[in-house]
Amino acid sequence: MKLNGSQIFVEVLAEQGVDTLFGYPGGAVLNLYDELYKNRDRIRHILTAHEQGAAHAADGYARATGRTGVVLATSGPGATNLVTGIATAYMDSIPLVAFTGNVGTALLGKDSFQEVYIEGITVPITKHNFTVRRVEDLADTMRAAFRIAQSGRKGPVLVDIPKDVTANVCEFTPKAPELIRTVTVYDEEKVLKAAELINTARRPIVCFGGGVRSAAGCQPLRDLVHKGDIPATYTLMGTGVLDYGEPHNLGMLGMHGCYAANKAVSEADLVIAAGMRFSDRVALKPEAFAPKAKIIQIDIDPSELGKNVPVDLSLAGDVSYVLQAILPHIEQRYHMLWTEQIEAWQKNDYHPKDSDTELRPHQIIEEICEQCGPDAVYVTDVGQHQMWAAQYLHHTQSRGFITSGGLGTMGFGYGAAIGAQVALGTDKRVVMLTGDGSFHMNLNEGCTAVSYGLPIITVIFNNQVLGMVRQWQTAFYGKRYSCTDPGRRTDFVKLAEGFGAKGYRCNTIAEFRAAFADARLQKGPSWIDCRIAKDEKVLPMIPGGGDINDIIME
Repeated sequence: MKLNGSQIFVEVLAEQGVDTLFGYPGGAVLNLYDELYKNRDRIRHILTAHEQGAAHAADGYARATGRTGVVLATSGPGATNLVTGIATAYMDSIPLVAFTGNVGTALLGKDSFQEVYIEGITVPITKHNFTVRRVEDLADTMRAAFRIAQSGRKGPVLVDIPKDVTANVCEFTPKAPELIRTVTVYDEEKVLKAAELINTARRPIVCFGGGVRSAAGCQPLRDLVHKGDIPATYTLMGTGVLDYGEPHNLGMLGMHGCYAANKAVSEADLVIAAGMRFSDRVALKPEAFAPKAKIIQIDIDPSELGKNVPVDLSLAGDVSYVLQAILPHIEQRYHMLWTEQIEAWQKNDYHPKDSDTELRPHQIIEEICEQCGPDAVYVTDVGQHQMWAAQYLHHTQSRGFITSGGLGTMGFGYGAAIGAQVALGTDKRVVMLTGDGSFHMNLNEGCTAVSYGLPIITVIFNNQVLGMVRQWQTAFYGKRYSCTDPGRRTDFVKLAEGFGAKGYRCNTIAEFRAAFADARLQKGPSWIDCRIAKDEKVLPMIPGGGDINDIIME
């Protein structure tokens, strides 16, 4: 059958199972939006306040579901406004397809109105990108984009579509979506060697990251931990894979990780690194990381193997499948002396003090967990509140903690929370934790949450400073607080009400308890302004380039 480019666009989206996309219209994509209007019963479009918010929403949708997020923007500034969101997805290996409009093919390269070479701009932050110059190529290019986004190490793909391509007509043949199979070819000798190292280790530890969450399943890692009686620690992106209260769960590793977790890595004789890349926030001093241990690294991306930290044995492939191959060779073990040693170190972990008269971050988070139970989805912005969330959230599922890890994008949270809430439906509780600094960057998406009746509860850790940078200035810059006390007088309660949301302000834990309980009853979004002290710190902390001997506990 003959269809125009806009019709093909909608048909391929439906063919790929897309039921929701996020975006913002403009001149170069008017044909696409006209066709989306005609097919609004098939594909839901969520209009955000800004294209960056749309990109983060598509990202949040993908993180919450494991499906590919889709975002659509017009040419020029619409396309460039996606860049931060695309880079965020790229750094955390999130499957995303970004569609941008462009001027007609005859106008490309002529500095036309709202023309930009978005393909060239996004080369370093996408797995692949395309410019479609013929309508005959549109369908297969779109199909390739979805396949690439989900294949191997997941990530974003961009498809740029000139306006005339959306109007031109060609023959269209429907196709079933391609089944994506992750094929892992095992080196049997390496599998047996890994099992031997695990079986003979006396002080083993598992370190895992976001690659486990992105893998075919998390259960093989849990099975390894239990069968081998191996303590486990994780990076920021691995939060939620192991249950809170799981005896083998030592907590987070790295710059703001637990003392016991960092100490255990420094004393281990074997590290099993699963789906993690030894980033500079985890291996702060690469040459001193796990100095007494042999290291096994498992990752789907061969380029990550041994890239940041030298390893003794590397296995390329989906972490889930590789661990499934290793597990039959693992002996049931009990590392009693190692467990006792770790329990002794855990007594030295940092434990913040409660207060009845002022709000403390850990108490806020504990109250949220108490009221929300185990099924809530938590989304964070970036800063101190993000680390407090990773440290103190008790109830998380494998896809229940959504945050920007690799790029550390302030302003990520509200868009991502919108995407997660849209994906999961209004019956699912989504809580967004943010700081006043991060929230100021994309709080314009409050209008989106109100327009679509999304019951997101936003908890603002408001210390009226740029807290994480100020903490570094306190520790390393002689308390020279350069540009970290902006003197803003934003009234978040009035601002929430101006958007049409419900606003609260709290100064004590009792006030927060009541406000959060009321927010849970609201049908639309709520903002809770929590006033915390400007000198609250994220502890413990290992300075960049340091190791466990440099840890700051107070």
